[in-house]
Amino acid sequence: MTQPTQSALTPEVRSMIGVKGEVVEAWGVVDAEYLRRFAQAIMDPDPRFWDEEFASSTPYGEIVTPPIMVSYMASRVPPGTEDPITKAFEEDPMSDGIGRVHRHGELPRVPTNLVRVLNAGNELEIYKYPSIGDKIFFQHSYSDIRERVGRDGKPFLIITRETRYSNQKDETLCITRASTIRR
Repeated sequence: MTQPTQSALTPEVRSMIGVKGEVVEAWGVVDAEYLRRFAQAIMDPDPRFWDEEFASSTPYGEIVTPPIMVSYMASRVPPGTEDPITKAFEEDPMSDGIGRVHRHGELPRVPTNLVRVLNAGNELEIYKYPSIGDKIFFQHSYSDIRERVGRDGKPFLIITRETRYSNQKDETLCITRASTIRR
């Protein structure tokens, strides 16, 4: 007779649902030069991102940015500041550049012994395009943690981390959800 597998969704893990990090202001503001470089990097020639005359004729009435740009702004560090990814590699040359990287506003670790991490998908919910001159703020939270059982009969967790991005008026720009599988 096989022993029943113990649940990975312990009370300690379940208590992480709803935990929020601090609200953090991203370094810098949305500016035309960063927007130009970002649009080139993602190879999106949309004139809403650079042509003032065209952008003024759109429903937005101004130059806007790709909505996902704010998530990249959140990882920028001011000049002369230690880069957390470089620090993680210095401390552990086998670092994957994701785990054990401490950034401002980061959430506490989910208390589980499941250490294998797989990407389970990403979502982007768009509310408002950022404008030139906007300051960007963000806050992470654990919005959901679910348990499933694999084909091998062992439990695994699906952890969803939500990040709300807003501007200086506290208007929600977008919400990202990144889900990972812990096995």
